[in-house]
Amino acid sequence: MAQITINNKQIDVPDGTTVLRAAEMAGIHIPRLCEHKELTPYGGCRLCIVEVQGVRVPMASCTLPVNNGMVINTETEAIKKSRKFILSMLFSERNHFCPFCQVSGGDCELQNAAYAEEMTHWPIQPGWNDFPVDTSHPYFVLDNNRCILCRRCVRACSEMAGNFTLSVAERGAKSMIVADTDIPLGESTCIKCGSCVQVCPTGALIDRTSAYQGHDEQMTEVKSVCAGCSVGCSIKIMVRDNRIVRIEGDWDGPVNHGALCEHGRYDAVTESRKRITSPMVKKNGKLEPVSWDEALNTVKEKLQALNGDKHGVAGLASTRLPAETLAAFNDLFKGKFQSDLVTSIEEGVPTAAVAKYAEGHENFEGKIDALRTADAVMCIGANLQTSHMVAGFQFKRNLTKGTRLINIDPEESGLDDLANIVIKPKAGTDLALIRGLQAIIAKEGLERSSLKIKDADKIIKNAVAETDISLEKLTQAARLLANAISPVILYGKGVTAQRDAQIVEALHQLAVQIGAEDSERNGLLSLKGESNSQTATLLGLDQPFSLNGHKVTYLAIGDDYVSKSLVERAVKSAYLVVQASYESKLTENADVLLPVTLWAEQEGHYINLDGRIRKAEKAITAPENVRDNLDVLTDLAKRMNLSLDTDWQKAIRGRKSSVALN
Repeated sequence: MAQITINNKQIDVPDGTTVLRAAEMAGIHIPRLCEHKELTPYGGCRLCIVEVQGVRVPMASCTLPVNNGMVINTETEAIKKSRKFILSMLFSERNHFCPFCQVSGGDCELQNAAYAEEMTHWPIQPGWNDFPVDTSHPYFVLDNNRCILCRRCVRACSEMAGNFTLSVAERGAKSMIVADTDIPLGESTCIKCGSCVQVCPTGALIDRTSAYQGHDEQMTEVKSVCAGCSVGCSIKIMVRDNRIVRIEGDWDGPVNHGALCEHGRYDAVTESRKRITSPMVKKNGKLEPVSWDEALNTVKEKLQALNGDKHGVAGLASTRLPAETLAAFNDLFKGKFQSDLVTSIEEGVPTAAVAKYAEGHENFEGKIDALRTADAVMCIGANLQTSHMVAGFQFKRNLTKGTRLINIDPEESGLDDLANIVIKPKAGTDLALIRGLQAIIAKEGLERSSLKIKDADKIIKNAVAETDISLEKLTQAARLLANAISPVILYGKGVTAQRDAQIVEALHQLAVQIGAEDSERNGLLSLKGESNSQTATLLGLDQPFSLNGHKVTYLAIGDDYVSKSLVERAVKSAYLVVQASYESKLTENADVLLPVTLWAEQEGHYINLDGRIRKAEKAITAPENVRDNLDVLTDLAKRMNLSLDTDWQKAIRGRKSSVALN
């Protein structure tokens, strides 16, 4: 610990802490522009300068580590004068005309910093640059005329998303932010995560989906959890007039630390599907609006006649629904109706094999945090460029720092260009490939934990023959994994879709063999699927959907999308009840249609891919006559004189989990 004095206040702080962070610990605010807590200190804007006793010139506090006995002043007259001069220079460099900027009036950090120094104007003539405004991107606008070159956006692109799209071109007064080799942002390698926009302190990067719709102080901020996938990112939903204006990453989020992907940030605010706002019942071959009483009584009469018939009703639920709703759904159809077909619309594709192996090996998977410190990652059967993107961010950002990547996927993948080793095995040969890696590691004496493999040469020969991958490439991958200090194995639906627990077992064995799983850490992780895939599989909602004489099919879709395959199978049902938020091919074929809430119109719990139980909060109110998903199931059960079990936490612990729940 170091003992320092800031503005005559003595405090103890950990060694290595910057002066800026030490001041925050002491409750002292130091203005800053280029600094951000999720980015590496840069020291570019110099607004955070402080006086240090014994040092001749002011120092940037964001990059200055504390020393024991250091005496610091942050509010001397000389420092205040210097800050005003720095701000005057920043305003004069570009065309910062506040009345014409959408972040002016409270959301601009540059403007707010000037007001804090009691500035009403800047005395230096502006540079009168005329940079072109880039409007080619679907989600945001880049205006270099308002840029202060703090490089927050450049650093966020690399340090948060690991994408390295943004950089600075030219020099001096002509310096400007560019994408790739100075091409339009909309044509660049940008992955549309929006991290650059969220960290921008001025109006240089504008979110076009929410621009000019109000300042932060005019909105209600609701902290919640993203329902886009099983990563479980923490988000801030910015609401005005019962409408989601924009979604931001929560910097305090334990999983994502502020990072979001395109889907988490923009899908909700660009949603174009048509809402269902009235219950409907098919009459004379056509869906007609009816009251809730009539709709639920129609379903009740149909279901009551089937009670006790295991082939009577088939139930499918979306894995985007809260845990409370999924548990109630399971209790109603599997518990009360004793149906032999109650599952999720994912049908266990991302989780069933993992759950089967977990029956004998509980909690064998680790936390997503392991990806942040991994020096080698083997990604098998998962394209993190298109889904679960924030999980990919965790290690992509470190690829330029030495983290090595092995990408195994028979299909073309966005990770191929980033990987050190790319392996394209024949489809369906994952088990042979993994066992081949195990055998090579054992044969070369690189094991950290022995698997006692017999006939290693035979296994290796079989792996080469089945996968059609050369021995040289398999050996290269095996050595990379075995020689890593903190390796991680990440697998996705390309593996789990085979529904073979032997593959999961082989991956677990490989993780143990290379030291990815030990007493200190666990570097084996599956991506699961949608936001509550883990909950669904813990409830046993992971079997394939195949109608077998079932008289009624009840689908609780919520706001989820439905695949063409699911629609084709579901519409063959003799009687179809659909609980959904949006119109689709499925709702067009329903006999009864029940309008329900979106993810942001309801509260409930979600279990992410590494077992964290998180609560999502209600952010907006549903349209009149649209009911909560759980409320619909509860009301339906009540009409049939049935009482649903409300202890969802007990329900999910009835099956062993691949990850520790917390």
